[in-house]
Amino acid sequence: MERKGCGIGGVFFKFKAHLLMILLQLGYSFVYFIADSSFQHGFNPYVYVTYRNIVAGLALLPFAFFLERKTRPKLTLALFLEIFVLSLLGASLSLNMYFASLKYTNPTFATILYNTLASITFIIAAILRVEVINLRNPRSIAKVLGTVVSLGGVMIVTLYRGPIIRNIWPPLIHIHKTNHIHEEWLKGSLLAIASCVAWAIWFIMQAYSVKRYPAPLSLTTWVCLVGGAQSAVFTMIVEHNKSAWTVGFNVDLWSILYSGVVASGLFTFVQMWCTEEKGPVFVTMFNPLLTVLVALLSYFVVGDKLHLGCIVGAIIVVIDLYLLIWGKEEEQVADIKIAKERLTCNSDDPEKQDNLDL
Repeated sequence: MERKGCGIGGVFFKFKAHLLMILLQLGYSFVYFIADSSFQHGFNPYVYVTYRNIVAGLALLPFAFFLERKTRPKLTLALFLEIFVLSLLGASLSLNMYFASLKYTNPTFATILYNTLASITFIIAAILRVEVINLRNPRSIAKVLGTVVSLGGVMIVTLYRGPIIRNIWPPLIHIHKTNHIHEEWLKGSLLAIASCVAWAIWFIMQAYSVKRYPAPLSLTTWVCLVGGAQSAVFTMIVEHNKSAWTVGFNVDLWSILYSGVVASGLFTFVQMWCTEEKGPVFVTMFNPLLTVLVALLSYFVVGDKLHLGCIVGAIIVVIDLYLLIWGKEEEQVADIKIAKERLTCNSDDPEKQDNLDL
């Protein structure tokens, strides 16, 4: 019995990151339904984003303050301006557009378009020459092909709805929906794609910002708090009704607390740990699971209508996302192999070794 327990413990330790990422995607899927229910209840998406960022920043603040006291660099004006732009792209503008798109579509549709983030990031990185493309290399061809076909899948989702797939049984959870809002699919699609473009630029910029500000928890806290302030200013400009800021003891409060403390707070720790242990490619490989979970919950639990175009587009996007990730992962493996070969050659060269010794 003891050996069996050790065996189970060993398996759990080996696949701990996999299990955490699966639970992470399941936890993220609840964000969509809680937020969607809150919006249908009449809660303003812009107020939601403002409160979510502020709650997330306050939840991360004590951990960032105590855990990164020695590694946190001094905040200069240049760094603050960089954080301001990061907050605008990653926590304010992108989130406001994304959750506004959720108001006009549904959770399944929004997560399908979110899967194009990797493809859009690749395109922008290639334009900025951060990503190198070599059409003679099969790995680069896989990345380009995955990007093109993935965007084709998005076009199918956006422009072709197709027949409705009938629900097998009545919804287990009833969410009151305003049908006239959910008819504006094109508007919701454009908002979701625009948010992905903002996120893509944010990811590319973040890679450089972390090097200049090597305190990820503190950086995330700053981004959340500054993003909350930016979103508050924007909301006050577009929303003149003061009652929109009132949060009752209902689904609106739970959506803010869950999204801020759990999704943006706790899940940030988990995702950072998995990235450190397994790398960013490993983490992104679980993104399509979010689409599958949201689609299943939407159809079987909430009773949302699924269209044929949505299913076809989702399959194309997910398959080609993995093609893009495979090309990127193989490229990283090849780079590591080349680096090791160069290191071996340098160590075998007596003259270079003498220089190293000196």
